[in-house]
Amino acid sequence: MAINENEIAALVQQVIKEMTGSAPASAPAPKATGAVPATSKAAVLTELGKFEIKEYPIPELGDDDILVKVEGCGVCGTDAHEFKNDPFSLIPVVLGHEGTGEVVKVGKNVKVDSAGKPLGVGDKVVTCMIFNDNPDITMFDLNKQNVGGADVYGLIPDDDIHLNGWFADYMVIRGGSTVFNVSDLDLDSRILIEPCAVLIHAVERAKLTNILRFNSRVVVQGCGPIGLICIAILRTMGIENIVAVDGNEQRLAFAKRMGADNTVNFMEHKGVDALADAVKDAFGGYYADFAFQCTGSPIAHANIYKFIRSGGGLCELGFFINGGDATINPHFDLCAKEITLVGSWVYTLRDYATTFDFLKRAIAIGLPIKELITHRYGLEEINEALKTNLEQKGLKIAIINK
Repeated sequence: MAINENEIAALVQQVIKEMTGSAPASAPAPKATGAVPATSKAAVLTELGKFEIKEYPIPELGDDDILVKVEGCGVCGTDAHEFKNDPFSLIPVVLGHEGTGEVVKVGKNVKVDSAGKPLGVGDKVVTCMIFNDNPDITMFDLNKQNVGGADVYGLIPDDDIHLNGWFADYMVIRGGSTVFNVSDLDLDSRILIEPCAVLIHAVERAKLTNILRFNSRVVVQGCGPIGLICIAILRTMGIENIVAVDGNEQRLAFAKRMGADNTVNFMEHKGVDALADAVKDAFGGYYADFAFQCTGSPIAHANIYKFIRSGGGLCELGFFINGGDATINPHFDLCAKEITLVGSWVYTLRDYATTFDFLKRAIAIGLPIKELITHRYGLEEINEALKTNLEQKGLKIAIINK
């Protein structure tokens, strides 16, 4: 006989009462918070290359809904693509999916987060996905199904709620969404949770090959935020023999701070054979056991096979939109070398929760993970923020609310 969550809670309370002779102590009072305004500002992408700040009424919450006062949100490459080209045909839309904030109001049914942790007013939260269309995706899905088919806040078509993305003063988290209480993490760490989860998933995918090991030689191609986070995750796992490949010396220098043992600047080498030799030299005369391709460049994907030893592995995770076709020779690049190739796309809920522990560990061992956020803008400056991202200035751009 199936028992729902309310019945389980009632049974637990009855057992406690029988053991102690009294009812369990009531939950602590909600944390104090300021009054909730009637309206909220939101940055709406109204046309290509242009956000407008609009004001919307804050709707009445349903019994399973949560109202969050937004504290900050990272600017993702997906936001930049939408700003420039609208590949998902969402305009008009409130973007922003790397966000976090403070709970200021909850529906009567909201008691715990998606991991079962108590949740109430005053707690700091992040969201993952909305799974109304796929109830089989759960927190502990043993099939490790990724969440690529679910909805995500910040990429939801505009509707009568409007406050559907983190580029706003307030956001409504609807019933059926995944939400996590991350009050034990600071603002910068919380902003980095979503992109870090992408890399946690990629590394978990790589581990399925049984090639990525403690003493593996690993090459990471691309030292934007995604590649740099990849290096940090590998380093927290104890992998030390990491070579970073990029064309920007500042990013390569930061890669060393994040845990890379050596670097290769592809701008200094003409042709893929010379570049592959440079990677081999960086590993002391060996090709890589495993490679992570983090650039989103078809040329980079075609080149990376040359960096990998026979019997090695590759995880491709750089393509978050259609970036074009990559040309490889399947015989020489894949078959003859017996390369094990895995793709990686977003994350599972379990990966998302694992990310919280990764961030704590990275900070504890001294990795400068929070220094990934190099530029901060207010909501009113969002057009400038997106242009800064497109110009590839700095690393992670963030919108911080006052």
